[in-house]
Amino acid sequence: MTKFLLAVHVLAAIVAIGPVTVAASMFPPAARRALAAPDDARAAETVQLLHRICRVYAGVGIAVPVFGFLTAGAMGVLGDAWLIASVVLTVLAALVLVVLVLPRQEILAEGTTGDGSGTGTGTGAGSGTGTGGTATHEATRAATVQLAMFTGIFNLLWATVTVLMIVRPGSTTGA
Repeated sequence: MTKFLLAVHVLAAIVAIGPVTVAASMFPPAARRALAAPDDARAAETVQLLHRICRVYAGVGIAVPVFGFLTAGAMGVLGDAWLIASVVLTVLAALVLVVLVLPRQEILAEGTTGDGSGTGTGTGAGSGTGTGGTATHEATRAATVQLAMFTGIFNLLWATVTVLMIVRPGSTTGA
């Protein structure tokens, strides 16, 4: 039974967390492209799709800790330090995703719906001293850079959990 639980746990991690890490990493540059070209429907659709992938697979990702706890219980390692560290890092990764990444993606994705909000080209008439389009463009760029940072933190937390799961102290694999 332990091998079955471990296999499901690992498969759930690959199938659920993999797409979130990839789609979340692709989102900031895709959002910058979509916001820079408000008439490009395909760019806006790409941003919407990447956000939907992150949301859906984040929900599916709940299976990873569920089967992780079942596996740890079957293996009798629930109190081991490496597992507790992994659980803490997993909770932190989930919080980063739910509190910092997904809401920012949603805001940026809404800005690509084609209504022009959230974009600005700064091409209006005047001496260039106004802050309309340029300020909006800079704010959008800053938002995507910040989102990329939070996404990187999320990915780093998951990579650390993965390493802890593979090279765990007391492992009988000889690693």
